[in-house]
Amino acid sequence: MASRGCSCGPGHLNEDNARFLLLAALILLYLLGGAAVFSALELAHERQAKQRWEERLANFSRGHNLSREELRGFLRHYEEATRAGIRMDNVRPRWDFTGAFYFVGTVVSTIGFGMTTPATVGGKIFLIFYGLIGCASTILFFNLFLERLITVIAYIMRSCHQRQLRRRGALPAGSLKAAGRGADSLAGWKPSVYYVMLILCSASVLVSCGASAVYAPMEGWSYFDSLYFCFVAFSTIGFGDLVSSQGAQYESQGLYRLANFVFILTGVCCIYSLFNVISILIKQTVNWILRKVDGRCVQPCHRRLARSRRNAVTPGNVRHPPGDISTETDGVADSDTDGRRLSGEMISMKDSSKVSLAILQKQLSEMANGGPHQAGAPNQEDEFSGGVGAFAIMNNRLAETSGDR
Repeated sequence: MASRGCSCGPGHLNEDNARFLLLAALILLYLLGGAAVFSALELAHERQAKQRWEERLANFSRGHNLSREELRGFLRHYEEATRAGIRMDNVRPRWDFTGAFYFVGTVVSTIGFGMTTPATVGGKIFLIFYGLIGCASTILFFNLFLERLITVIAYIMRSCHQRQLRRRGALPAGSLKAAGRGADSLAGWKPSVYYVMLILCSASVLVSCGASAVYAPMEGWSYFDSLYFCFVAFSTIGFGDLVSSQGAQYESQGLYRLANFVFILTGVCCIYSLFNVISILIKQTVNWILRKVDGRCVQPCHRRLARSRRNAVTPGNVRHPPGDISTETDGVADSDTDGRRLSGEMISMKDSSKVSLAILQKQLSEMANGGPHQAGAPNQEDEFSGGVGAFAIMNNRLAETSGDR
């Protein structure tokens, strides 16, 4: 951060605020860019489809001697029937028990396809309270799932690293003394966030490809449309243009609906975990940008501050005691600690409280080294402490505020 009294750049802001503002600006640019691309790709197709529809409507009106208003009124009634779940083709009832179970699954998973929605006042009121508890519980489940998945991944990566060291002869096995030397050689090892992202990405692709191979013949979709549906559903975007398991009858219907449930559950868990890891890389990129911007501002500010101090009268016997860091030095140290280099290694555990979005990195490092080892740290009985994701960030924030009282 810039020195005190320097007003250039984001130095006068708190580092978390600067990170927040930069991320908000990047997201806004991302939204503007996405809107421009989708408008360029889809607008012409929309206009062509509208023109074809107007021509068909005019031809049908002339051929059956109907006024355009009468025809449009009939089509409005059809749209109402469609929203209520009535289709021209033979489809299963939306509100039988199976259809209702599929609906509540899309609610608590926050997918929300939109092809089924409550029409009664009682159903809408019940949905508000049902979704409030259901969505919160599912998010908790996803975070606990992510904890266990990270534990497994870290254990596997540590085992692979140990095997590589044994092949090189850097990790002897056998005696207790050799085991101690092996532990020392692994003490500085940290799992790479890039490898974790690669593993989760591979798992997500594998689940999506396997599910698409089932959806394509069962739903009559192309394989590309099936992959598109998998991403939209697994990422909980849930447009609702393609929805699985909506036909009245399927071959091996019970088995297919069970497979559909397993695919969606597994896919959502994998994509949710992948999003958490990607958020760490985005955080590191934002820190890298802030450090670059900060570096260009701090140097001239320090030079101006140094020139101003040459003429200032300061007592020569004043010294900072060990461990007493000035405001200026402390600001620079925090910036250096939080704005780490953009690398493939995990952030050190001692800095995890300063990097809230790097909780996943902390979890990886702890699990890879056999659990957390913090000297002098009190034992916490809360089984959810040290979690991952948004739930862990909230827990850490609560722990910090309670410790300040």
